[in-house]
Amino acid sequence: MKSRKELPRVQSNAQKSKESQEAVGQMVFVARQPVMTTNRDVWGYELLFRGSGEANVAAVKDADMATSSVIADGFVMAAESLPKDRKVLINFPERLLAEDAAFALPADICVIEILEDVQAAPEVLAGLHRLKKAGYSLALDDYVGEAAAQAFLPLVDIVKVDILGLGADPARLAEVVERLRPHGVELLAEKVEDRPTFELTAKMGFNLFQGYFFSRPEVIPGRKLSSSQVSKLHLLKELSSPEFEVDKLAKLIQSDLSLSYRLFRYINSAGYGVRHKVETVSRAIALLGRLQISQWLRAVLLSDLSPTKEATELAFMSVHRARFLEFMAKGPFKGRFESERMFLLGLFSLLDALLGQPMDEILEHVPLDNAGKDALMGRKSPDLGYLEFVRAYERGDWEDAQHIANTLGSPLQESDRLYMEAMVWAHNMFRLKSSGEGAGA
Repeated sequence: MKSRKELPRVQSNAQKSKESQEAVGQMVFVARQPVMTTNRDVWGYELLFRGSGEANVAAVKDADMATSSVIADGFVMAAESLPKDRKVLINFPERLLAEDAAFALPADICVIEILEDVQAAPEVLAGLHRLKKAGYSLALDDYVGEAAAQAFLPLVDIVKVDILGLGADPARLAEVVERLRPHGVELLAEKVEDRPTFELTAKMGFNLFQGYFFSRPEVIPGRKLSSSQVSKLHLLKELSSPEFEVDKLAKLIQSDLSLSYRLFRYINSAGYGVRHKVETVSRAIALLGRLQISQWLRAVLLSDLSPTKEATELAFMSVHRARFLEFMAKGPFKGRFESERMFLLGLFSLLDALLGQPMDEILEHVPLDNAGKDALMGRKSPDLGYLEFVRAYERGDWEDAQHIANTLGSPLQESDRLYMEAMVWAHNMFRLKSSGEGAGA
């Protein structure tokens, strides 16, 4: 029987495979989509793979790249930016299930997802039995009640029900739930795009949810921003001013015990290689520099804007978008926009969801020009394409990402690398909070 103990060997082979792929211009790119609980906590993530050379083809589906080594590469790459103790869903096509490729991954956190077009062939079912015996959890993807998937139901632990595939029809959805109930599986509602659908599926017995419902604002008429939220937005605005002096920044952090504590935890644990423990704010600022300390403080302030459970994931997405657009402004889009401006565009792109307020009201408090504000409002703007580019990556919509990249005149391969670097950077900004060691850093 294969076990997790074999993973280091597989990863070593995967690294060799990766080097050979890069030699011929191939890389593995990974996006992630959060899976939420009924309480709106993050349960885990689905990882979406593709090869950089083929914009709309997942790497695990490519006949040349579909190997356990490639999957291990992608997992190792993604693991750098994943919070601890989160489950990971990974799609597997027919051949890889039959060939035991999933044994390259750790059984305690990885959930093996059976793609919707997988046939219940004897060799596939045998592979699934081996995975179950080895302690892996299995999930069935895109289920809409089709008879062809019936053979998998006794084996799987989670069934992902395609809400849009059922037309978001409550009657059809109830029928599918009743069909699944005897199997005792955990129900995951995927493609949940709005809060009413989330609430409907939760009432029907679903306890896991995937989709963009949580990143859309839940506006409550009459609710206003608190004085604390307004002050944080004003501070975010001040941080963007060229006149905002480092001395003022140091005094601001020193005057707030929580900020000082979080800064010290960040710089003393973020891999800066400092020989001696940093114990003064001025020393921390000197080591980080004005730009990075400002970006750290922005990430902290953003994560503190909302007390809701999904706010940490929204703040992470915002900071990730910000860093990605900043990288793009310094690389493929160099000369088109100031990198600082693009950072702010990404940073503020989910403020309405974070604060539960209409974006036009929030924009009164943020430092963006009219083009940036129009983009955040979804209006025609030179900036809108860049936000749509980021969203295509987050959805794992490679075809749309390729189309937008062509329109913007950017090579997608370069964007892939920058997207992953931005994800790792954002995780480092948030890792103390995500591991429960502190707040915001």
